[in-house]
Amino acid sequence: MRKEPRRRPIGQNRMLSLLDALERDSRADAVIDVLTGRVRALPLGRARDVLHGKPLGHPAHPLLVQVPVGSWMSAAVLDLWPGRSREAGALVGVGLAAAVPAALAGAVDWAELRREQTRVGLVHALANTAALGLYGASLVCRLTGRTGAGRTYGFLGLTAVGVGGMLGGHLAYRQASGANHAEEVPHVVSEGWHRVGGVDEFPAGRPVRRTVDDVPVLVVRETGGAFHALAERCSHLAGPLSEGTVADGCVECPWHGSVFRLSDGWNVRGPATAPQPVFDTRVVDGCVEVSLRGPDAAPPGPGTDAGPARADERRLHGHGA
Repeated sequence: MRKEPRRRPIGQNRMLSLLDALERDSRADAVIDVLTGRVRALPLGRARDVLHGKPLGHPAHPLLVQVPVGSWMSAAVLDLWPGRSREAGALVGVGLAAAVPAALAGAVDWAELRREQTRVGLVHALANTAALGLYGASLVCRLTGRTGAGRTYGFLGLTAVGVGGMLGGHLAYRQASGANHAEEVPHVVSEGWHRVGGVDEFPAGRPVRRTVDDVPVLVVRETGGAFHALAERCSHLAGPLSEGTVADGCVECPWHGSVFRLSDGWNVRGPATAPQPVFDTRVVDGCVEVSLRGPDAAPPGPGTDAGPARADERRLHGHGA
């Protein structure tokens, strides 16, 4: 039987159709698995969280790419201006140097994405790699006196950068890579206390999933009897924290290994760059109740004593003041 070609949804342009097809294309999955494994194996230590953008509270890659893109765009403008080839060459060199940390930050983010996102991200990386090669050739030509060829390679490189930027925008905004997937929780959960179950429904040390106003909530009971509650969907890519591991006052996301402190939701370890919304807890008539911690509470962070956290718990993690 002849297979009918896949039709584009009504009103969807060809570009979006191609991008949707790219998300579904599995032919490069084996290569993606090898590359992501190698990126994860890089001995980056604490620098990995810096590259993710954890100190900024959002991914660092979009910020870092501003320098190479801005330099190369400025070089293109100067290439259209008579007698400014030398300055344009200097900007090409600045862009090449700045592209190295930007590419490394993008790689560590890419290695922790969903399958559909990594497929688009691979082509994004290939386009940017082509741009680097073209700008490298442009710089060599300029240094050896072949200014015309240097300009040509520069404009080709800018075209490749534009393609890479379009794919990066698709990743960030269409596929929500790098977005805070827990941001909407304070806008959805209603004020006040919400009953989530009897005390006996929460075994000590085990994560339990409950729902408040259709928002999944993670509830963890400590051995000593204290309760903690966080938004259950990981801020990184909405991974199910209730399926994660609880240890030393923290929960680890089972998808990409982000670690959050139960007492205040602080993202102890990336790739998550945003903390989890946290709920206050209380026990009333043998039932556990939770209430979303308001904006007037102390912001989470290293050394913060928000909620029922204990000083010895923070020292155990090494996150005290």
